[in-house]
Amino acid sequence: MEYFNFHTHRYTHRPDVLELVNQYPQEFDAAIPFYSIGIHPWYIVAERIEVDLVIIERKLQETNCLAVGECGLDKRIEIQLDLQQSVFEKQLLLAQKYKKPIVIHCVAAFQEVIEMKKELNITVPMIIHGFSKNERIAKQLLENGFYLSFGKYLLRNPELESVFKSVPNDRFFLETDTVEEGIEEVYTLAAKYKGITVEELQMQIESTIKNVFDLSTDSYRELI
Repeated sequence: MEYFNFHTHRYTHRPDVLELVNQYPQEFDAAIPFYSIGIHPWYIVAERIEVDLVIIERKLQETNCLAVGECGLDKRIEIQLDLQQSVFEKQLLLAQKYKKPIVIHCVAAFQEVIEMKKELNITVPMIIHGFSKNERIAKQLLENGFYLSFGKYLLRNPELESVFKSVPNDRFFLETDTVEEGIEEVYTLAAKYKGITVEELQMQIESTIKNVFDLSTDSYRELI
């Protein structure tokens, strides 16, 4: 494995890429080797929440389910925020119970996500995927123990370079999410911004994977 794609909706079957593929409870593909699973705030269906949570809890007990999510809060959709928070809280508690990291979708609700982490005393790693905000928000999240994942907006927005440079090398992941570009393109740009080689970046992210996913060297070798 040369590359780790922290968040994608598309499994590419590439042997050189370890992909954490996003899955939904009602659209589960058992052929995908490694995945995260959760209720995205866009797709909350009130009548189906408990059924979805039962599916998620069952999948979290499988070794190839690496994380909960994506889940989180989005203030720019019509679904009521209190319902989103209730669904998010239940997933946070499942992640804590099964000691799984959390892939977070967050739109205009960073303060609420930080407060929920504190109130629920969540100690498993929480990673904001698709980060696109300014250095102030990045700093606030990092100070509260979050990790950040960069992808689409790093490729699309040159102004994100300074934000990315400010993030410690052991506190970020890289992803493609839904973009057409491959993960190697994200790595190439990230390495350029950090002033290191792609190989050095790969080694750093390998170390971060072990820490975040709580893997020994032997467990990591089995994963790849």
